[in-house]
Formats: sequence, structure tokens, C-alpha cells
Amino acid sequence: MKKLILAALAASVLATPVLAAPHDHRQPAHQQVVVKKVTKMQYRNWRKGDRFDQRYARNYHVISNPGRYKLRPAPRGYRWVQSGNDAVLVGIASGIISSVLVNSIR
Repeated sequence: MKKLILAALAASVLATPVLAAPHDHRQPAHQQVVVKKVTKMQYRNWRKGDRFDQRYARNYHVISNPGRYKLRPAPRGYRWVQSGNDAVLVGIASGIISSVLVNSIR
């Protein structure tokens, strides 16, 4: 009886490393792919003190001639940009909005 128990114990000790072996990485792994469909771009309404990000601006471009849109010249370190029909005065280095003129560009 002792020999039978010792043989079973020895077999379980020898089989443990085989069962605990790491997963074979050569087999194809099952990965879940998530596809996020973007249907409409989210545009922003700009406010003074916000950080301007051109990715969220509609019809973005830098206004090189502010007099054409009856805007005052931008102070040093700032520039006027267009976002939709809005003129936004943005700090060049910081990206912080100093002024927003809503519907000033047509």
C-alpha cells in the first residue's frame, strides 16, 4: 500500500512541471479587433482661456491679412486664425485663446 501511494505521489510531482509549462507562442493568438466608426467630426465652440487645437476647428486656416476681415492687427506673439465663421486670436507659443469674434468672417 505504501509503495502504491509513493508511486502516485512521485507521478504527480513529475507531471506538475509538464502541466505548468508556458503556452506555446507559435500557435496563433486570438485577438479582438475593435473598430470605431467616426461618422461626424466634433467641432468646438471656442472660449477665451481655452487651448486652441486646430484638429477641432472647422475650416481652419491662419488669417494673414486681418484688415480684410475688419480685425485689428494681432499683437506680437499672437495670430488670428479662422475656425468656421469665427475669428480666434491665439497665442503662437502657448496656443491659449485670447479673443474670439463669433461670426465675424463671412
